[in-house]
Amino acid sequence: MRDPGRVLILGAGPTGLGAASRLEAAGHSDWLLLEARDAPGGLAASHVDPAGYTWDVGGHVQFSHYARYDAALDRALGDAWLWHERESWIRLDGRFVPYPFQNNLHRLAPAERDRCLEGLERAASRPLGRPPAHFGEWIDATFGAGVAELFLRPYNEKVWGYPPERLGVGWMGDRVAPPDLQRIRASVASGRDDAGWGPNRRFRFPLRGGTGAIWRAVAAALPRERLRYGVRAIEVDLPDRTVRLSNGERLRYDWLITSVPLERLVGIARGLSAASVRAARRLVSSAVHVVGIGLEGERPETLARKCWIYFPEPSSPHFRVTVFSNYSPHHVPGPGRWSLMAEVTETPYRPVRRERIASDSLAALAADGLVPAAARVESLWHHHEEHGYPTPFLGRDEVLAALLPTLERHCVLSRGRFGAWKYEVSNQDHSYMQGVEAVERLLGEGEEPTLNRPDWVNSGALAAPPATRHGG
Repeated sequence: MRDPGRVLILGAGPTGLGAASRLEAAGHSDWLLLEARDAPGGLAASHVDPAGYTWDVGGHVQFSHYARYDAALDRALGDAWLWHERESWIRLDGRFVPYPFQNNLHRLAPAERDRCLEGLERAASRPLGRPPAHFGEWIDATFGAGVAELFLRPYNEKVWGYPPERLGVGWMGDRVAPPDLQRIRASVASGRDDAGWGPNRRFRFPLRGGTGAIWRAVAAALPRERLRYGVRAIEVDLPDRTVRLSNGERLRYDWLITSVPLERLVGIARGLSAASVRAARRLVSSAVHVVGIGLEGERPETLARKCWIYFPEPSSPHFRVTVFSNYSPHHVPGPGRWSLMAEVTETPYRPVRRERIASDSLAALAADGLVPAAARVESLWHHHEEHGYPTPFLGRDEVLAALLPTLERHCVLSRGRFGAWKYEVSNQDHSYMQGVEAVERLLGEGEEPTLNRPDWVNSGALAAPPATRHGG
């Protein structure tokens, strides 16, 4: 095992906590974790509003590509978990369609169903014959006009905040369900729902405390004297290998592991070339607004088992709504209460009226019949995160290929959801393991497969065998 010397970690989200946990497990005590907020978790933190409702920063669930991550969750919360069978749906034209959309065309009106099926058949008979130039071309060539126009194009523009023509295709992996014509035809012929696709068909969720309970427990298992909250890095001097903090303190490092958003890191770094600064300005992301609606009264029966719902139509400002009280009864302050959690994207291309986001989401959900007129709104919670999604923009890989190795030459490993800017490996399990694997790289014990081989990792190569996997 190599000695990495003094290791500083910026950010106490899953990435930073993964790095710190691995250093501690290796018996390496010369490390310090710094977090600008007053608690751990980052984007995976949870919040309790004044009315007593618990909220996450978006629709997080726990499913894993790694046996080691499963073990970390077990250590964190023991048996304090609830298991769920995923029910994800699409709200379209006043009806619910199970996800994936193309596998459940029988739920559509006959004209729309036939149009979608015809488009899929035509797309299958006319393959593109070359790599698609962008995500929009891939959608059209793979699914045809019906599925593209009814769901995939409007939904993706809503969630990303940019046209599909501005997105690349290297990020998709297990994120987008490919069409299986034989399976689609069978579903149409039988009229039966087919919602079994995806890596998160069964997932677990903390019994209490929301997603943030995981990361509070992981942080609590680390030495308190090596965790410092409420301090922000305001300068990273690359030649001197020092970090200057918001309290005026300057700390030396041999290696810096950071999950600070990459463009922010470049903005506070001293010693980078003008070319690196220009490259960082090309990075694209979206902000996310989370609206929590705490309700007293009877929950509609149509929501009794649903986990989350996608909203492709422009009548709704949100792109996804989670029935958050279905994840745990402890998310609400008492019996007779339930909760919905909506997410809204904001980008320069898709601006929003921030002061109206919460009321607009509530009004849209009421118009859809998901918030009954008889329900009493006890809480309307609004949370904004400037960095919500790392956009897989065209040219992203070239930007990362310029920035990440340059930082590494200065002994800086930028990892995690916005540190590495790879959406395809930006879930909590990926982010945690990016921190773990970064440390193992420094210890001479690994080559960071999550960062460097996303498709291989997402294929399940590092997951537990089916006989021992949780939920298997």
